[in-house]
Amino acid sequence: MKTVMIALAVLALTATTALAFECPTLQAQIDQAFGKRFDAQAASAKQLATQAAALHKAGKHAESVKMYDAAAKAGGLQLKHKK
Repeated sequence: MKTVMIALAVLALTATTALAFECPTLQAQIDQAFGKRFDAQAASAKQLATQAAALHKAGKHAESVKMYDAAAKAGGLQLKHKK
């Protein structure tokens, strides 16, 4: 039982770390796609991406990834996620 608990803890830590490293990649995709655009869709995407970055900094990586997806959707972009 102890071994199972340790394995689950390691798996959870690994998943969280993977999401943490994905956040900057997603931010870069948003920046590249909307950085020089000034239309309403781009403004909405940039605002949501700012919220996603704040979640990332707060250590809420799964929520951050979801917010980046929402930002991309608002701007009509499909993000490329790490597998």
